[in-house]
Amino acid sequence: MTEAERILLDLLNVERLEVDLFRGTGSGGETPTRIFGGQVIAQALAAAYRTVDDRLCHSLHAYFIRPGDPTIPVIYQVDRARDGGSFTTRRVVAIQHGKQILNMSASFHIKDEGWDHQHPMPDLDTPEHYPARTELRQKYLDRVPERMRPELIRERPIEVREVDHLDPFNPAVSDDRNQIWFRMGAAASADAKTQHLLLAYASDMNLMSSGMRPHGLSWFTGEVNGASLDHTIWFHAPVHFENWHLYAMDSPWSGQGRNFNRGSIYTEEGVLVASVAQEGLMRRAQKKP
Repeated sequence: MTEAERILLDLLNVERLEVDLFRGTGSGGETPTRIFGGQVIAQALAAAYRTVDDRLCHSLHAYFIRPGDPTIPVIYQVDRARDGGSFTTRRVVAIQHGKQILNMSASFHIKDEGWDHQHPMPDLDTPEHYPARTELRQKYLDRVPERMRPELIRERPIEVREVDHLDPFNPAVSDDRNQIWFRMGAAASADAKTQHLLLAYASDMNLMSSGMRPHGLSWFTGEVNGASLDHTIWFHAPVHFENWHLYAMDSPWSGQGRNFNRGSIYTEEGVLVASVAQEGLMRRAQKKP
């Protein structure tokens, strides 16, 4: 297990303070200036799971309300909305500085039977065909201020390979289809609930970038004032995130200072394990005088 993987697993191990009150670490995730959205979602789901016995999450719906402060912990308050015969419902509020930064509803379902179908996975090359993100970022070091270089190339827990990589400093206008392969080797020893937490964390990676591609934008161009507004995940099948998964994303719409993005997550064998949707803020950045 790498140090980055250990840090992520520690982040997801929220501390119980009271029966339905939990504390999560703010620092240590993907971004240094504010808490990565996937981290807050995964910790909120971890808190909800601590109040559910024998059921796995089948869907969660979260709203990002304020940016998270990575210098202090996050408090998660769980409301046991319902414990039914087939479904369990939880509401989770994430709090910092006495204010909500996220609220989330999550539903958990017993093992059940029904009819099966799914859309097929896109026909793409295997992940080994594409360069690792760490290799790509090395290429851009001379275009980043020296003080920012350690952050750009530091070790990350999730291994990512982009199918159609764009130069982040000068992205071409491109199709909104946005696909990555990703995995985390240390997930091999994780139970089913932790697999969900890891996938929830990773599901916020690259998603909002889909809506920037048709406009030749990226987080590095300095033209976008952006943030995730909400995030929804539906879990369909068992997750084994130690193996490669394809995250096939697109953005059907942008307008009015927002963009809408969605994604399908498949195993390398083509099984659809989760679906994701997110709306994000995508305003023109105001130039400083």
